[in-house]
Amino acid sequence: FILFYFILLFFSPSLPLQIPDALLMERDKRARWQGIPVLLKRLYESSHPNSDMTQIHSFVKELSSLLSMEAMSIVTEERKTPQESTFPNTYTFDLFGGVDLLVEILMRPTLTTQKDVPKMSDDLVKDCLSVLYNCCICTDGVTKSLASRDDFILFLFTLMSNKKTFLQTATLIEDILGVRKEMIQLEDIPNLAGLVQSFNQQQLANFCRILSVTISEPDVGVDDKHTLLARNAQQRANAGPSRAEVNQVALLNIPGFVERLCKLATRKVSEASGTSSFLQELEDWHTWLDNALVLDALMQIASDEAEQSSTESSDESSLAASPLGHRLPQSMKIVHEIMYKVEVLYVLCVMLMGRQRNQVHRMLAEFRLIPGLNNLFDKLIWRKNTSSHVLHGQNQNCDCSPEISFKIQFLRLLQSFSDHHENKYLLLNSQELNELSAISLKANIPEVEALVNTDRNLVCDGKKGLLTRLISVMKKEPAESSFRFWQARAVESFLRGATSYADQVFLLKRGLLEHILFCIIDSGCKSHDVLQSYFDLLGELMKFNLDAFKRFNKYVNTDEKFQIFFNQINSSLVDSNMLVRCIVLTLDRFESQTEDMRVVEVLSECCLLSYMARVENRLSFLFRLINIINVQTLTQENVSCLNTSLVVLMLARRRGKLPFYLNALREKEYAEKYPGGLLNNFHNLLRFWQHHYLNKDKDSTCLENSSCIPFTYWKETVAVLLGSDRTCPYAIASYIDEAYMDLDRDF
Repeated sequence: FILFYFILLFFSPSLPLQIPDALLMERDKRARWQGIPVLLKRLYESSHPNSDMTQIHSFVKELSSLLSMEAMSIVTEERKTPQESTFPNTYTFDLFGGVDLLVEILMRPTLTTQKDVPKMSDDLVKDCLSVLYNCCICTDGVTKSLASRDDFILFLFTLMSNKKTFLQTATLIEDILGVRKEMIQLEDIPNLAGLVQSFNQQQLANFCRILSVTISEPDVGVDDKHTLLARNAQQRANAGPSRAEVNQVALLNIPGFVERLCKLATRKVSEASGTSSFLQELEDWHTWLDNALVLDALMQIASDEAEQSSTESSDESSLAASPLGHRLPQSMKIVHEIMYKVEVLYVLCVMLMGRQRNQVHRMLAEFRLIPGLNNLFDKLIWRKNTSSHVLHGQNQNCDCSPEISFKIQFLRLLQSFSDHHENKYLLLNSQELNELSAISLKANIPEVEALVNTDRNLVCDGKKGLLTRLISVMKKEPAESSFRFWQARAVESFLRGATSYADQVFLLKRGLLEHILFCIIDSGCKSHDVLQSYFDLLGELMKFNLDAFKRFNKYVNTDEKFQIFFNQINSSLVDSNMLVRCIVLTLDRFESQTEDMRVVEVLSECCLLSYMARVENRLSFLFRLINIINVQTLTQENVSCLNTSLVVLMLARRRGKLPFYLNALREKEYAEKYPGGLLNNFHNLLRFWQHHYLNKDKDSTCLENSSCIPFTYWKETVAVLLGSDRTCPYAIASYIDEAYMDLDRDF
């Protein structure tokens, strides 16, 4: 009989009402349910539309006390994986319908048409939300169950308008959205603009933690969905804007939203006077600062104590004036600020990479985000070197300290801001802009249009611009630091786009090339990610630049150094192929400028150019570039190998040597006893190239800018190589014997 009741329990959350108290109590003694089913039954019986809220609250508080210790054990024991056996009280609470009952109690005022329904107190709402949050972190499945209820999620957003329940609501929403498969639509939130505009600055920063889930495209990971084939198929299936893109537009349409984020990102934080005691203080608090709930709770108490009537009550000035503000260690206040700046910078970074990029760029420039970050650089962003951290790839979430997360997010923002955009010159100050103009004047070349059009009122102030500060830090970074990867990416993005001689010389004068070569040759760096970022940066820095190749030759002045350098290149051609492309392109240009004696001198003296001038070395790179990729394994990371191989063949075609290269590929196949292998694979790759790059939505200007070869010539070369006439010496098909031909394979 008892077993029958508890089997039914799984199908009816209201069943405790129907089980006699005596039966529940008898079973409670054996199962050690701590009286939870009886409490739930009494809560259920007393929770009707006109019930006494005081009585309901007393039951909720009693239940909360039974569950809170289990949740705290997760906080203090590094978030163990939820297991029912480990958290019996929470499991019992959910088993007997407690979660559904609390959701019903919370939402009841919105579901009834009665006008005289007793109002729930803020404390009751907070306690209900805390119990639900405890269940989410302790019992597997509760979060997913709540995440499936659209009505409840939208209701939670309405609770965020109340400052007293904001923190608990935001934390629960963040947890729920983190496991939800389908992204919510921000437009569905009642009065979204009014809600966001009602937030004070601290609430808005906290809200960014929620927004980060709603505006980021789902991470496809490293499975086959990550391949370009799968991505293209997904884009065809979802032709319209994604939910993330729609949500970004919804936020941009909120008046003042981006401006307030810029203020949050750039507002200053008071520093402790003693640096050494400050750093020691930081270490002492670090063991538990990662828990956002604990930190938020303390900071909210401090804000509540300081609150007057201002909507900006959580600013650092008012916090410092509060009684608790004096008791909180300085490091805690600063790390609290850093934690929220991470979220704000992340939201800005995502929006910079979206379809509304140009609109976001204009707003960030207008609201002086870059000068503001420049003023924070020395005191907050790069106060010290943090050496005890691990490398995180570009698309990985960083589960590390607030300090490290902040630095990485700052560097990612700079990368997104500069990448192929004319606003990149806002990273300099007026004196540095003048220096660029002087470099162009001395070289007798026109200034780039973006530099001429840069609004001097929006650039960095102070003695150094943000880019110069970054390079100074980069050169001092410890050899094992993973920040090298992000720093190199951020600086490289400044050089991306059409090659600018003045930009290159500006960085060369600051010793950047020598620093990169030191990292590649002398530092003992083993990280593929860091090496790839330095190879890419080196390629952008040296392309078509005589001064750079002279400096290279001066640094790589022994056979031993040259051998180490090429060993690093050959260790992973996927990582270094952009540098190989730079050398091939530069060699081709210099060989067409032999009337200039400076060019002749560099061609004759530079070991790097001499190496690439030997046709057997170019062919060796071409063989390997084609051999390490195929259509099924192409990703955004390695598709550059296909484009580099195409550059080699385009330059050969321009010089009338394309048949020689294609015949060399054929001979290589036969030498390796694999006839048709290379050429069939390359034919399929080029068919995919047409399919991928000739898509009307695909921006091909990056290929054109990086190579200084018109995109029309890219298309023509691919079409010639894919020609079906087997008598044409420029068609791949004419070099594959009939018996080994496999050119019509379906992707």
